[in-house]
Amino acid sequence: MSQMSVLIVEDDNLQRKYIESLFGEIKQPVFELFSADSVEPALEIVRGRNIDLILTDYMMPGGSGMDLLKSVKEINPHIDVAMLTAQTDIQVAVDLMKEGARDYLTKPVTAPMLQKLLLSVEEKSLLVRENRMLREQLEEKHGFQSIISQSGTMENILNTAWRISASDASVLITGESGTGKEMLANAIHYASSRKDKIMRVVNIAALSETLIDSELFGHVKGAFTGAVSEKSGVFEIADGGTLFIDEVGDIPMTVQVKLLRTIQFGQIQKVGSEKLETCDIRIIAATNKDLKKMIEEGTFRQDLYYRLNVVHIDIPPLRLRKADISPLINHFVEKFSHKNHKEITGVSHDAMDALMKYDYPGNIRELENIIERAVIFSRSNTIKMIDLPPLIDMARDEKNSRVLINKNFDELMNSYETDLIVQAMKESEGNKSEAARKLGISERRIRSRIQILQIDTTEWDN
Repeated sequence: MSQMSVLIVEDDNLQRKYIESLFGEIKQPVFELFSADSVEPALEIVRGRNIDLILTDYMMPGGSGMDLLKSVKEINPHIDVAMLTAQTDIQVAVDLMKEGARDYLTKPVTAPMLQKLLLSVEEKSLLVRENRMLREQLEEKHGFQSIISQSGTMENILNTAWRISASDASVLITGESGTGKEMLANAIHYASSRKDKIMRVVNIAALSETLIDSELFGHVKGAFTGAVSEKSGVFEIADGGTLFIDEVGDIPMTVQVKLLRTIQFGQIQKVGSEKLETCDIRIIAATNKDLKKMIEEGTFRQDLYYRLNVVHIDIPPLRLRKADISPLINHFVEKFSHKNHKEITGVSHDAMDALMKYDYPGNIRELENIIERAVIFSRSNTIKMIDLPPLIDMARDEKNSRVLINKNFDELMNSYETDLIVQAMKESEGNKSEAARKLGISERRIRSRIQILQIDTTEWDN
């Protein structure tokens, strides 16, 4: 049992001393005791100290235990309050519990009674600490700090997302598959006032059209064949929190009407029911489709689009934010090295060059897959070209070929001539006459070409 601060509030001096003495009978003396004889002195202690538990008499002059309980909960709702009374009154006990009392002890109080109370308070305190740690871990794993980026484009996107996270506005995130739409939705949720509530994810593309309505809004028993019992939909499950609707463009028109009503009025209607139920939820939707084009084609409702698109965030593909590739590679190398119990420290120059030139049609998800595979197959502490899929090397060669094709003839010839002159100068240790002889040209010619091609000769001139 850890150190616990306990405040005893009892107007009877003998009773107060007696309760204090009981703490000496408890095997582990890990208490810091405070005492007061009425409500006001007790509240002064609560305001000035970190109190874990208050043991207070119910009937006292100048204010009751109920008065103290209500005031304490306003100051700090996490302080546990246990009521002491000389008589058992069920209604009083019920009223106290409604106001947030931890327990109700009938006098005379004994050491075993206190021991039991203290253990329950300690268990609750432990759970609170564990929940806090879990929330912090979730925020670290899914919050803005979990998003790896270095490009100015992504920094602007993250700044926008951070600014709107505190509101309840609907957010529409667009972008190609694998760009990190769900990760951004998670970050918005864990930076919002709803972070202590559930965030539910539903991928519309993974559901058959007949199940989408039921998955979103739930159904009652007998609503359709196979509905043997009532089922809650994701709106009901995530009530008070955030709902992330992935691939929102795949929602059928019939269900779009219900979704629009839910956003407008905060009400859901289960399949097979005429009853409307209220729900409080923030919606973040995502799609890789062109919803404006779908509106023109009549497959997506314009009014729903505007309800979802209060804030629009478009995440560009990875090929358009090359600055993010290197930090992402380093992150994934560290992640999968740890996961696979390897000590891989980096990526070779050739491998990094190839990875930087690849276009990643699958975006971050594809890059992650490539690095995981490379870590698994690597036989050294550095990822090399041989560890990468052949597609990466082929793409690099193809891109280099395209670069050559796009150059004009003069550029190619100048580049070729520069390489020849530099090589000859290296072999001749900077002697222009000797370099010219090797190339089969005059010294005057090589000097002229060095000047025209702007070849840096300081390495040999010195």
